[in-house]
Amino acid sequence: MARVEQKDYVALRESVLPRVRTVKHFIAGEFMEGTSGAFFESVDPATNEVIATVPAAGPDDIERAVSAALRAFTEGPWPRLPAAERARILRRIAELIRERADEIAVVESADTGIPIAQIRDAQVLRAADNFDFFAEMATKITGESYPVDDLFINFTIRQPVGVAGLITPWNTPFMLETWKVAPCLAAGNTCILKPASWSPLSAYKLAEVIRDAGVPPGVFNLVYGPGERVGEALARHPAVKLISFTGETTTGKRLMHVGAETLKRFSMELGGKSPVVVFADADLDRALDATIFGVFSLNGERCTAGSRLLLQKDIYNDFVDRLVRRVQRIRVGHPLDRATEVGPLIHRKHLERVLRYVEIGQEEGAILATGGRRPEDPELARGNYLLPTVFVDVAPTMRIAQEEIFGPVLSVIPFSTEEEALRIANGVRYGLAAYVWTNDTSRALRMARGIESGMVWVNSQNVRDLRTPFGGMKESGIGREGGVYSFEFYTELKTVHLALGRHRIPRMGADE
Repeated sequence: MARVEQKDYVALRESVLPRVRTVKHFIAGEFMEGTSGAFFESVDPATNEVIATVPAAGPDDIERAVSAALRAFTEGPWPRLPAAERARILRRIAELIRERADEIAVVESADTGIPIAQIRDAQVLRAADNFDFFAEMATKITGESYPVDDLFINFTIRQPVGVAGLITPWNTPFMLETWKVAPCLAAGNTCILKPASWSPLSAYKLAEVIRDAGVPPGVFNLVYGPGERVGEALARHPAVKLISFTGETTTGKRLMHVGAETLKRFSMELGGKSPVVVFADADLDRALDATIFGVFSLNGERCTAGSRLLLQKDIYNDFVDRLVRRVQRIRVGHPLDRATEVGPLIHRKHLERVLRYVEIGQEEGAILATGGRRPEDPELARGNYLLPTVFVDVAPTMRIAQEEIFGPVLSVIPFSTEEEALRIANGVRYGLAAYVWTNDTSRALRMARGIESGMVWVNSQNVRDLRTPFGGMKESGIGREGGVYSFEFYTELKTVHLALGRHRIPRMGADE
């Protein structure tokens, strides 16, 4: 599909959304109605109008999906295809995503409220890159050999595990779905995808792409429904061997509890409260750009958002003044306007939750420097809009500095010394990402080593390298995905001992 110009996104929305008004489960290569008779609604965050009716999977639907995936794994061709053939199909998926990028982006933007420029130009194209990357990785799954003189050669091989349950969040759902589906299929597994109920529609577009790319029936399945019913059913099912979950920490703990009885293998990417630590010797212009982008892009609804800004006292007042002026100029508007930088939050309930944190911050004594309220523009009145919000003079123990808000809210905390900065950075239960700004290389390395997080960016915003491991420490998750590290989760490691000669075998009970 040709690139759509600014003025055509609304028209494209009107032609695309009717095709997803009523979506269906995708099981065994076919779109099909649910058997439970239950439905839920997907709502446009910009207007709070219903844009689609979605089936809620019941026990029979879940069993059909698991059975289809298990059959495809045990009897179908996918796990036994040469890696190069699986890679060819994955590349075809990437091609189709790029061809349909505008259509997918419009559906995702309408369903999530994320600005179209950030969805189309980054998230959807990144999703295509995920499939291309793991197509290449599929041909590079290797083992190691351990020769023992001329007696043995011992070697390892990696094999697919089986049926995977892939449970994804409501923020940037399409990209995060591909982040799980691509390595899962590259390794030869089959899967059931369960998208979040607040943003289910782009998963339907992914199912269409996967079908059209020629993935065999049953290899990829899609079921909708609430996590406490569908997600937990997948975690409980004995035929599902893997659960990859991205979402809230409490939900992740619950899934692990439910799946423990069948000894599930889990990969958990959970909550975050990531610090941005800016020292006085840093490039302050770049640090300011990165801070604003890191917490306010994607409407602040991102797990790696730098939602705590730690500023050294020497630069505190000047940096805060510049920060507040910039944040006040952020363009809040309809997500299909390419000039929009912050759109509406995902759901009315989430808006209410974030607004409650604004109240909590003020009750705790933090200074609300800007934002914290709905826009005055009457055209935005029906949507879940919140002006980008900055709290200053925040104490590290305040709830707004401790708890994941998951919205366009930044807490600014002063510090004096490197030791104090490290103590504040580590003083939360999360440990997903961190950002350090300094021109002192030794300090940068000390901070990178000392901060308790799975990922640290130095003098940079969140720039992903698909070869590197992604994941968190503490209550931000378990396991790593990305690059070869994805295959630590999506493959089973087997050791083969091959005797080359006639080594001595002890004889027991032999005749005299």
